[in-house]
This record gives sequence, C-alpha cells and structure tokens, in this order.
Amino acid sequence: MRTGVFDFVDLGLNGLHSFRMETPYISQTFQERFFNPSIPSLGLRNVIYINETHTRHRGWLARRLSYILFVQERDVHKGMFATSITDNVLNSSRVQEAIAEVAAELNPDGSAQQQSKAIQKVKRKARKILQEMVATVSPGMIRLTGWVLLKLFNSFFWNIQIHKGQLEMVKAATETNLPLLFLPVHRSHIDYLLLTFILFCHNIKAPYIASGNNLNIPIFSTLIHKLGGFFIRRRLDETPDGRKDILYRALLHGHIVELLRQQQFLEIFLEGTRSRSGKTSCARAGLLSVVVDTLSSNTIPDILVIPVGISYDRIIEGHYNGEQLGKPKKNESLWSVARGVIRMLRKNYGYVRVDFAQPFSLKEYLEGQSQKPVSAPLSLEQALLPAILPSRPDAAAAEHEDMSSNESRNAADEAFRRRLITNLAEHILFTASKSCAIMSTHIVACLLLYRHRQGIHLSTLVEDFFVMKEEVLARDFDLGFSGNSEDVVMHAIQLLGNCVTITHTSRKDEFFITPSTTVPSVFELNFYSNGVLHVFIMEAIIACSIYAVQNKRGSGGSAGGLGNLISQEQLVRKAASLCYLLSNEGTISLPCQTFYQVCHETVGKFIQYGILTVAEQDDQEDVSPGLAEQQWNKKLPEPLNWRSDEEDEDSDFGEEQRDCYLKVSQAKEHQQFITFLQRLLGPLLEAYSSAAIFVHTFRGAVPESEYLQKLHRYLLTRTERNVAVYAESATYCLVKNAVKMFKDIGVFKETKQKRASVLELSTTFLPQGSRQKLLEYILSFVVL
Repeated sequence: MRTGVFDFVDLGLNGLHSFRMETPYISQTFQERFFNPSIPSLGLRNVIYINETHTRHRGWLARRLSYILFVQERDVHKGMFATSITDNVLNSSRVQEAIAEVAAELNPDGSAQQQSKAIQKVKRKARKILQEMVATVSPGMIRLTGWVLLKLFNSFFWNIQIHKGQLEMVKAATETNLPLLFLPVHRSHIDYLLLTFILFCHNIKAPYIASGNNLNIPIFSTLIHKLGGFFIRRRLDETPDGRKDILYRALLHGHIVELLRQQQFLEIFLEGTRSRSGKTSCARAGLLSVVVDTLSSNTIPDILVIPVGISYDRIIEGHYNGEQLGKPKKNESLWSVARGVIRMLRKNYGYVRVDFAQPFSLKEYLEGQSQKPVSAPLSLEQALLPAILPSRPDAAAAEHEDMSSNESRNAADEAFRRRLITNLAEHILFTASKSCAIMSTHIVACLLLYRHRQGIHLSTLVEDFFVMKEEVLARDFDLGFSGNSEDVVMHAIQLLGNCVTITHTSRKDEFFITPSTTVPSVFELNFYSNGVLHVFIMEAIIACSIYAVQNKRGSGGSAGGLGNLISQEQLVRKAASLCYLLSNEGTISLPCQTFYQVCHETVGKFIQYGILTVAEQDDQEDVSPGLAEQQWNKKLPEPLNWRSDEEDEDSDFGEEQRDCYLKVSQAKEHQQFITFLQRLLGPLLEAYSSAAIFVHTFRGAVPESEYLQKLHRYLLTRTERNVAVYAESATYCLVKNAVKMFKDIGVFKETKQKRASVLELSTTFLPQGSRQKLLEYILSFVVL
C-alpha cells in the first residue's frame, strides 16, 4: 500500500509539461507572432550532445573533429556587435551634463581655464571608467570558448536540456530586429556562460551581460569582456562622502542606452547576486529601470523581454555553507577560479535544465499599465502592524493617508514610474521562477527534511518521490528529469553526497536512507529543498494559517461539536497577513493579484482536494461569531479586502461564500499532507520567531552589521544546543530577511552614521508588551 505524502490528490496528469508561455500581458498578436500549436511538441534537446550529424560533414574524421567543425560553422561575426560605444557614450548629453556638474564641484570658484582643466580631468576619469565597463566582443573568443565549454560541460554535466520549441520562439524574436532582454534567475557563476553558450549553439547573437565587479580579476576579466560581459559596481554610491556618484550613474545609463540603440541583446540578473538560499530572491530593478527609461524616451521602438529559468541538479559551487554560517564572502581571484575548474573536473553535477518563457513586448506592457491605475501598495508596516498591535490601526491608517496625499501632490509621476518598474520586475522574476524545472535533488532533499527527517527505507522514499513528482506536474511545474523513479532517486542521493547516509538493513536488498544532522549538511539539503518550495508555498501558507485560526478559536474557548469550524474569511485574511510577513523571502504571487485573492484561490483548491469541506447549512446557522471574529475585521486595513476595486460586482465570490464556515478533514492522509506543508515553512517561521525573542534583549542603538552577527550567533547557538526544531532556521539569509522584515514593519528605526546603518527600537516597540505581541503573532503560525 502506498504511503506517499500526497495520496489524497487525484487531479489527473497530461504527461510532462515541458513548455511554458506564462508572461505578463501578452496580447493575442504577440502570441500568434511567436507561438504556434506545433511548438510544444518539438520536445527537448541535450545541447552538449554534438556529433557529425550537427555539422555539414560526415565520416570518420568528422566524428573525431565534430566539436571543432560545429563551433566553426556557428554564425558569429564582428558585424553583429556594437561599435564605437565609448565615444558615443562620452558624447551623449546626459554624460556631458554629468561631467560639467562634477567638474564644477571640483572647482567651484575657479577661472574659465581652471574649469576647462577640471572638465578634461573628469573626462579622462569617465573614459577610464568606460574602458573597464565596456565589453569588446570577439567572435573568435566566442568560438574558442564554445569549444572549451563543450569539452568542460560534457565532463561534469550529464546533459543540459533545452526545449526546442522555446528556442524557435527566441529565434523568431531575433528576426524582429528589436533588442532582446534576457532576464534569468541566478543560481551559479555558470549562469553567465550558460545562456551565451546555448544561444551560440543555435546561431543566436550573444547578449551583453551585466556582471558584478567582483569578477573583474586579471585574465578572467579579459575573457568576460570578449564574451560580452560588462562590469558594474555592486553599489553605485561609492564616493568618499557617500553621495550618489552622478558620473558613474550617467556612464552606466549611457552605456545601456547605446547598446539598446544598436539593437544589441542584454542579459540582466534581477536578483543582483546568486541566491544563497536556493529560492529566487526579491527583484532589484536598478538596471531594469534604465531599460524602461530608454524605451520611454523613444530612443528605440520596442524591446522584447524573455524571462529565463535555470535549474541544476547540483550547482558547481556545491553549496554556500560558508556564507550561511556567517563567514565573510571570499573575493574571487584567478587562483580561486582555477581551483574551481579543477574541482569541477573531478565531479559530476548531474543535469541542467534551461527554459525560455515566451517573449513579450515591453512597450505593450507599459502601454497596458499606463491605461489603468497602479495603486500604491501597502507598506509592510501598514499591512501587518494593525494585526500585530490591534490597539493602534487607526494611527497607521492615518499615517498612510498623509503619505499618500503628500505623494500625490509632490511626486505622483515618479511614484507611478517606480511602482510600474517594481511590478514589471516582480512579474518577470515570478515567471522565470515558475519556468524553473524541478530537479530530482530538490524533491529528494525536500522529502528527507520535511517528511522523513528521521530516515526512511529506500522503497518508501521511491514511492513518495513518484507521488510528489506527479503532484509537481499537476501544479503545472516542469520536471528536469525522467526515467525509472528508483534510478532517479539513487542518482539524486549520489549527487547529495555526504548530506545523506545509506545503511544496508537486514531485509534483503533494502537500504535505509537518513539525512545527515550536521549543521552544514542540513544547510545544504535545505538549499536544494528550497528549489521545490515555490511549488507549494501558497498551500503551505494556508496550512500554517489553518493552525493559527484553529489555535485562536481554541484559546478563545470554543466548545462543543462546532469548535472545529473555521471562518473562510478569517482563514483567508490570516493567510494574507502571513504572505506579507514572508514577502522578503521572494515573490510569492504576481503583483497584479492581491495576497487576499491568491489565498482565496488556494483555499478553493483545499476544498477541491477535500482537505477542507464546507460546513452544512444547519451547522453554519448555529455558529455565531465570537469576539475574536468580530474584532478580526478591525485588525487589517481596507486594502486587504477580499475584492479589489477593479473586480466586477457580479463576481462569483458572493457574500454567502465570504461568510461560509469550513471543516478540516481528519483523514490520515489529509493530516499528513497538512503537516508536511507546515514543516515546509517551519525553518522560516522559527527564524522569525527566534529573531522576535532576541528583540527582547535589544538595548540602545547598535550598528546593523553588529546586530546581524549577534542574532546569527544566537540562532546558531540554539541549533548547536539542539534547542532549535529546524537547524536550517539558523542560515544567515534568514537572519538578514528577518531583520529586514522588522525594519519594514517598524520594529526598528534605521539611521545612517558615517555610511553605516544603525538600528534602534521604534517608539511603538519600546514597551516590552509590544515586543511580546510581535512574538505571539509570529508564534501563532508555528506548529510545535
């Protein structure tokens, strides 16, 4: 008998979903332009499998020289790429104005001759910056690197899968003679090379890649420049006095504009840096805003945007345990790159899957958004503080109103522009994350941590793996593997290495699989498990909210046979507030949807699964809302309402559904699934609740970096003493996210002193009682 996690669900499957076309606001015209019904059936291809059939030659010699012949026949030449970038950027009006402004600051009271010398000095500085920034693409270097990568990738990857239909759409997009903007998720340093390599293999022009200046190291930087990479600062405010470096900003802006004007392709990582948690991080829209500004200024007619999902069985870095344990990030060097390559050649990293979402018109997106209002979102303080401290919601609302009126008077256009770009970035990252295939290591790590933490027989693990695989497909996500489940599970266990212990049992040919309990191993398993978290994130939020609502009803003294009924409205509102609490963990939903709407839909799925059932009418009539339910509507501001202003009045969700009561199924398989979902969020909620406990010890102003170190040490100590339920709650990523959340909701006030961030408690949370309510609010979701 199967004992899988998801036995209760029977949604039906239509085979492998290996094609995706989810992008924001694609018109019918663009769908027909790049998509036809035959594209999904084109299937997958292993990019690194090359033989003589991929060349124009045949025979023994062609087989031996197939790699060389293949790269030599690729269509790449100098005329494809940008020319005279440095001079054009220096001569642009914005850069000229920035040069004059900086020169005037250097020589405020000088003569005309001195002013001219200052301008020449600033121009030399600008030219030097551009020489470090601007890439000079070499077709010969691209070919050579293509050949080297074919050799290297075949030595440490089993295959790199792409969907042929998706590449056909990308090729169709290149024929429009418009610049393309590739926006991939960022998991590994290999991401920089992977996209260029795939496009090169398919005769598509290499994109110019925005790279952090931490990779600007001798020899390696030259290679990156010749492959299209250009270096940008991690922080643009790098003047000695901490002010905005207007010269650097103008040069970067001019560089992007010039590339787009010459119809070049761009590759930008919206997350800014590689994800250390395995989850897709929140978007940083700095460079994207330059792209939007370029289009808005009518410098170019349009830009086609292509979100890209990248999934690895195992990243070449292996893990980020050093940084997650609080060790300083090591600066890249030529020696570290060489050691990394040698290390890679000694191992195999399994499968890689790259997925391209359907291209969409940026111009069409912006026009569509400009025709409807983009409402200012609630800040996290406005959204959560009334729920945490119900005695002061009116003050928060009044504060919000003052800010809104002030914005409308002084900066309405700028506020609209910022929100538009933020929404666009979130749309793209959500789509790219949705496009990421789920790998075998993700599922195995997830099952071992949150279903079988004490260990499990291999046969049962294989059964659970098979069922969870089908559940991933049923939720419209793709898989980055195929084949017999037992073989795939053994493949994943092999790749997870020392994180998993295999013990031979007394039963014939049976093995017992146990996850390692050491902190580094748990951190590593959590990294790969997070690759599947976004598949179940909303369902996990509902599961934790069910516990919170039930616990509240229990503490409120509900009795009798009606005590197990919960209000659907209360459940959805509670879940929406949890979405806000976890919003720093990544993009949970599309920005065009409110958290309330998404939670309402997910509750509907729970009803469809049978986990929740609508109470009989007689039972509902017997339920009178208790004091807790009566006060609930006062705890969240109006924008968390169940229906947005734009929804039609004849919505399917009527009053009768809004007020209905639900029963939680007590069936064993349903309870097991709810428990599994609650465990998925266990590490996040334990980190946040532990951080709330630590806030009780806060004494006076403290530099943020110092506070982060102390909080991280506290969480690691809990783990080392076996106090923590989830050792992975002590990762440095969760520490940073928790502190950021506390700043966002107004627990901390942040000030700048000598370019350093300093934290102190806000007046709202100076009383111990307020801090206790914050802790109780977070703990309400925590299942002990």
